[in-house]
Amino acid sequence: MPTRVLVPSGVLGLGFDRAALARGVAMRPDIIAIDGGSTDSGPYSLGAGVSKYARAATKSEWAELMAARRAAGVPLVIGTAGTCGADATVDWMAAITAEIAAETGERLRVARLYSGQPPARVAAALAGGRLRPLMPAPAVTAEGLHAMTNIVALAGAEQVQAALATGAEIVIAGRTTDTAIIAALPLARREHPGACWHGAKIAECGALCSTNPTSGVIVVDFDTAGFTVAPMAEGAACTPQSVSAHMLYENADPFLLHEPGGHLDVRGARYVALDDRRVRVEGSCWVPGPYTVKLEGARVAGYQTTILAVLRDPRYVARARDWVARLSAFLAETIARRMGLAPPEYRLEFRLIGVEAALGALENRTGAPVEVGVLGIVTAASQTTATEIGKLINPFVLHYPLTDDEELPTFAFPYSPATTDRGALYEFALNHVMHLDDPMEAFRLEVAEVGPAVANAEAL
Repeated sequence: MPTRVLVPSGVLGLGFDRAALARGVAMRPDIIAIDGGSTDSGPYSLGAGVSKYARAATKSEWAELMAARRAAGVPLVIGTAGTCGADATVDWMAAITAEIAAETGERLRVARLYSGQPPARVAAALAGGRLRPLMPAPAVTAEGLHAMTNIVALAGAEQVQAALATGAEIVIAGRTTDTAIIAALPLARREHPGACWHGAKIAECGALCSTNPTSGVIVVDFDTAGFTVAPMAEGAACTPQSVSAHMLYENADPFLLHEPGGHLDVRGARYVALDDRRVRVEGSCWVPGPYTVKLEGARVAGYQTTILAVLRDPRYVARARDWVARLSAFLAETIARRMGLAPPEYRLEFRLIGVEAALGALENRTGAPVEVGVLGIVTAASQTTATEIGKLINPFVLHYPLTDDEELPTFAFPYSPATTDRGALYEFALNHVMHLDDPMEAFRLEVAEVGPAVANAEAL
């Protein structure tokens, strides 16, 4: 019998087709697996150790998946819990799980797989030559590692298998590769390793590999020769093109995919439409290699305050770049004179919304906007300094003239106060792989029962 994996969505918090989920459950999967996040939204989640998704939305969807798990009688696994997979977000997700279990009266065995890395462990790997940079990668020192707020290692199939081996009904994993939670059980059941990793890559974003990407739910059958993928939403279909195209998604090489312990090679893969909904894939190859785990780390890069003004005078709109250049020069002199500060002690940038806010100097489209938003971003070593600079520049962002021989203009602040303190600014500071002798040496596994009549926790 093949190993059947139900994937409800590309990520928890994005939503899914509930009727499609019910169809998937009716197909009696062996496991339900869903991703919990990624680095797509930047370094803040990892740096701060918080989820980008609302707790209410997360709890609502997770409760539905816990109900689906109960109906199917199979394990439910989430990887990269809480967007970033930090230890704090694993605990956050575990607390939500316990809360739902208490509300439904369900007693559950829950495994928590922690991916957080103590800086000392990574520093020892650096000193021992077991840390290798990827491209591009920032320079790393032991001192810099200890300055990072969170470091995580991307778990592979072996760590998820260890969590499943505890008999847990729910596995809440820290940072994992997107494919690991899907490939883990089929690999443990000795299905074709190339098919396990390839099918997991295709399924990682749910129905994105189908003609109805937003429906979310797909089912993948893994066996000893290949895999078969099918969407669960009515009217959705997987085609050889939609399935094969997903190897291009977030992947540097459309034929190779690196994972802990080796890489996937799909150059020999064959994609065949079994009918108008299902695609069969065979010929993928798994190539074993050294056991390495990718590391991600984030650190505080400063503190920010923002200010937003809106230009509507046609003359200022037409010459917004000139106005910002003149204003920037004036403010640099004013900040130096009044606060005794000069770059790199702070950074002040203006982004012209409606002109070039996204691409800056790379913008090649032209037009005549009705109004231009001027977003000022102050970055400094402390929030106090950033706040003070924001207050200092406030009246000039509101009134500064385009030329010396005109009256002071008045622009628009869309809210009051015009400045907003954003707090810590984080940046990614690791893009390396760490060599492991044992897949579990950099990971921690804890198991506990939640719900009525809670049992004691055990550390593994």
